Amino acid sequence: MPGTRRAAAPTPPDRSGRRRTAVRLLLAALALVAGLLVADALGAHLDERSTAGCPTGSPSACRTGSSADGASGPSGSGTRTATGSATPTATTSGSSSASASRSPSATAGAPATTSGGHTGPCSSPGACGFPSAATTGPRGTPGSRHSGDITVRTDGAVIDGWNLTGSLDIYANDVTVVDSSITSSNWWGVNLRSGYHGLRVLHSRITGVPGKGQDNGGEDYAVSNMGTSSVEVGWSDISVFGNALSMGQGNLHDNYVHDLAPFVNASGQWQHLDAVISDGGGSGLLVIRHNTLLNAAGVDRGASAAIGLYPDTGTVNNAVVDGNWIAGGSYALYGGGPGSTGVKVTNNVFSDMYHPSCGYYGNVAYWNAGGAGNVWAANTTSDGKPVTPQ
Repeated sequence: MPGTRRAAAPTPPDRSGRRRTAVRLLLAALALVAGLLVADALGAHLDERSTAGCPTGSPSACRTGSSADGASGPSGSGTRTATGSATPTATTSGSSSASASRSPSATAGAPATTSGGHTGPCSSPGACGFPSAATTGPRGTPGSRHSGDITVRTDGAVIDGWNLTGSLDIYANDVTVVDSSITSSNWWGVNLRSGYHGLRVLHSRITGVPGKGQDNGGEDYAVSNMGTSSVEVGWSDISVFGNALSMGQGNLHDNYVHDLAPFVNASGQWQHLDAVISDGGGSGLLVIRHNTLLNAAGVDRGASAAIGLYPDTGTVNNAVVDGNWIAGGSYALYGGGPGSTGVKVTNNVFSDMYHPSCGYYGNVAYWNAGGAGNVWAANTTSDGKPVTPQ
């Protein structure tokens, strides 16, 4: 039974006296020396990971230990609570050793630098250095198996190398998900609750199971930000979910979003599909930089946009859309609409891989050219021609 300890066996009579005492002292000394050697080797291993394989400036993402053990939640709740040390250094590790060839090219936790425009034609995302399946996702094989819809309540928890069949619901600050694979049949893959901050999802794979989700068989959000703080998602491979990256403020960089799966939602309508979606009304900065954002779904099956900046809950303000490969949707980009300000769309490639005009109806709609601080510059088609807002 868990929590039950066996009674210690009776100690045999001491028949050797001083000899036993000497043997114990010798064994203790040998154990101490062995412990020092192991600690020294482990320290060298951690130093190597933090400098060679982990996101620059974030060694905590590759430390080892235990922060989430999947302890059972309330009986019948269907959720589990991640527990463990509350210190930011605690992690749950798996076999996720980093590959030097997959090391990040930008500092985690900070917006990537401006990518610059592409001056010539691009035959495919990979041909022009945009993210693909080969450059995103875990940098090793996630080896720590977990299952269930898990609630994380430990500040500073690091979920490292998990192979999770389930989802993560974050009620904690400064949580990092790194080098992990998440296959969810919930509403989301990873969700940050309102009132919490500091979530980072790096070098991970997040996908759903078509026909198994909570929304009439569909899954709505790969990474969802329900609060007003920034969420970072970087170097991740994301597929299936209807609104894959859903947030009003965040730093979305170097991701590969693809194969969105159409479904009829609980209201009986085709779910609107967007690789990135913001409903407006946020006061923080949303950075969408150097991603491959694909929406291959038909417009008769819910396709909305590759990037949808919609004024649904308020005005769209302070968004940077820079250096992305964009393809598909009704329009590839919905640009914020009336009243939008501080929206900068620069250096993007609008691809015709699904439709001759990138989106079914065109490249961009609802661009507010007169909005204060709005900038449109150096955006081209995949064959190098300039793109002008309609």
